[in-house]
Amino acid sequence: MIELYTWGTPNGRKASVMLEECGLAYRVHKVDIGKDEQFAPEFLAISPNNKIPAIVDPDGPDGKPISLFESGAILVYLAGKTGRFLPADVRGKYVALQWLMFQMGGVGPMFGQLHHFLRAAKEEVPYAIERYTKEKDRLYGVLDRRLGEADYLAGAQYTIADIATYPWVARHEWHKTDLAAFPNVKRWFDAISARPAVKRGMAVPG
Repeated sequence: MIELYTWGTPNGRKASVMLEECGLAYRVHKVDIGKDEQFAPEFLAISPNNKIPAIVDPDGPDGKPISLFESGAILVYLAGKTGRFLPADVRGKYVALQWLMFQMGGVGPMFGQLHHFLRAAKEEVPYAIERYTKEKDRLYGVLDRRLGEADYLAGAQYTIADIATYPWVARHEWHKTDLAAFPNVKRWFDAISARPAVKRGMAVPG
């Protein structure tokens, strides 16, 4: 059974959605980042950057336990372990990975910064809100154009790129986005929202 260390954030939910989609048995360990539990020494031993999610798989690639941090790395690992949600053909794999990196380097950090300045900053910082709102809207435009030409981010197939991006778009109300303004994103979002494994994964840690 895989040990999942997580909290109710978009990055945390990437891992739980993937575990549910793959049908893997896992045990949830709540790491309350509001109480700084991510800085506990025992969690640091698993996640050197003090960030959730992290997993420990007792049945690693060489038959020995392996621990992993960074949500993107966890998705790639679980795709490799199960042979699911990452295309087997070389071209398809790299198309999926580029959209995964788009999420890791763009969607997550930029949406996250906007969430901070809209919801957590001790005082309003108009420059930061304007900067990250513009970048958020630009990224939504990239997603909408891509999803106007393909069912999913990597093409016809649902992949880890979609699993990584979905939990961030699920917080569209946090970053003040009306999905109706991006109809292709909304079509994609509604389709993924209907998946039973996604519903279960998004409810973790409960």
